[in-house]
Amino acid sequence: MKKRLSILFSLLLVMSLFLAACGFNKESGGSENASSDGGEKKKEQELRVNIKTEPFSLNPGLANDSTSSNVLLQTFEGLTRIGKDGKPENAMAKDVKVSDDQTKYTFTIRDDAKWSNGDPVTAKDFEYAWKWALDPKNESQYAYQLYYVKNAQAANEGKGSLDDVAVKATDDKTLEVTLENPTPYFLELTAFYTYFPVNTKIAESNEKWYTNAGENYTSNGPFKLKAWKHNDKIELVPNENYWDKDAVKLKKVEMYMINDNNTELSMFKNGELDWAGMPTGQLPADALPELKKDGSLNIQEIAGTYWYKFNTEQKPLDNVNIRKALAYAIDRKGITEQITKDGSVPAMAAVPPTMFEDNKKGYFKDNDVKKAKEYLEKGLKEMGLKDASELPAIKVSYNTDEKHAKIAQAVQDMWKKNLGIKVQLDNSEWAVYIEKLHQGDYQVGRMGWLGDFNDPINFLELFRDKKGGNNDTNWENPEYKKLLIDSQKETDPKKRQAMLKKAEGIFMDEMPVAPIYFYTNAWVQDKQLKDVVMSGLGDIQIKWAHFE
Repeated sequence: MKKRLSILFSLLLVMSLFLAACGFNKESGGSENASSDGGEKKKEQELRVNIKTEPFSLNPGLANDSTSSNVLLQTFEGLTRIGKDGKPENAMAKDVKVSDDQTKYTFTIRDDAKWSNGDPVTAKDFEYAWKWALDPKNESQYAYQLYYVKNAQAANEGKGSLDDVAVKATDDKTLEVTLENPTPYFLELTAFYTYFPVNTKIAESNEKWYTNAGENYTSNGPFKLKAWKHNDKIELVPNENYWDKDAVKLKKVEMYMINDNNTELSMFKNGELDWAGMPTGQLPADALPELKKDGSLNIQEIAGTYWYKFNTEQKPLDNVNIRKALAYAIDRKGITEQITKDGSVPAMAAVPPTMFEDNKKGYFKDNDVKKAKEYLEKGLKEMGLKDASELPAIKVSYNTDEKHAKIAQAVQDMWKKNLGIKVQLDNSEWAVYIEKLHQGDYQVGRMGWLGDFNDPINFLELFRDKKGGNNDTNWENPEYKKLLIDSQKETDPKKRQAMLKKAEGIFMDEMPVAPIYFYTNAWVQDKQLKDVVMSGLGDIQIKWAHFE
């Protein structure tokens, strides 16, 4: 996302949580750090976590998932960073000036901003990185996050020139950015990884600079990439050239790629991991009740939605009534209580309740089989079919993971029992899976979305354009699109909220996705680990983390 969102703005500013240290005993499976005299044995400043799988890409311009995000947020830094208080603060930029009309930003880069190889971080590095992501030939799935910049969308869609994109390095330390419209959360966006800089000199000399650790992989954040054993482990060490290096206490971070939840928890219990669970890894659902009972489990609601995407250009999913039938026939309460068990909330809407409070109720009833059958009958009639037995099996795709597999199996049973629809399950590893979705090689695909910044449009804009970076559904609606575009120009917060809510209503009526639940983060951690900062969007920063 990974990588991973005013009632609107004051509530929706990213909220940070200093993670409280949790004590464990042998019975609860906590790591043991007691010394022979009964006191605490001081731990080395070395953090071990699990990120489950190989990152999709460690190029900020190509990353589009939470696994990649979990690495990039530690190794790179934008003009701003989300601070400990959940608000954007100056990072690579030591100063920001905003014009009276709120559309022009002038960033002054720190004099002591350096890349991990000692090169100075320049304004040109930001201009280069943003324009690289917008260049259509590079196929950045997250290029649309830069559309707030004037002329960025036209350039990305091949309707304009990259030279006209309104980001310009006027000298080595000054970056001028002009926006299409006033964007109150723009300084949150500049903390997001698509807005990170890239070492221009390195990237221009080696276009594959980001594929392995080594002299070509330069970053500008608190940590740097020391080793990358693909499909095995990533090792980070402090970046001695980082401007705020004195704030960094950890001496090493090991990120394992173990795609088995039970193994992850076992490693934590054995003292081989210092953190188990979200947002980097995941705990086995069956273990959550006991962890909750003994008080070792941490749970935090976050701005995220787990859903099934429908490929609306594949039959029978090109029929809105078939899509509605499938969505209405899912027992979300059963899934959250019997499978996830992590406090996740049944979702009958796309945007999390942290952004639209009335979405706690949503747009339809959970597990409304009667209504689902009505939609199925209507859809079959439109297709000239007598009953569901005439439909070929629908393929449900998901990436390798115990929870995703159990949810897919449950939905398979629900659709067969409630609607008489045959379902074929299709599992693949993450890198293969995400590529299949982006290429449209699927019918129904599991996906989740965690907020990148604190505004409902972050969820809705995913589906604004048929060929938008992370749409994958091939759905587009002119009225929906217009509402989102017009909302960007609306300065009245209440009117803007109403426009976004109307857009969500259109989206939920046409059902290009079936929301299933709103996310929580559930994890356990070593009791001596302090100051890992988790945002209300669910991501973490370990810049300030340390063991006591």
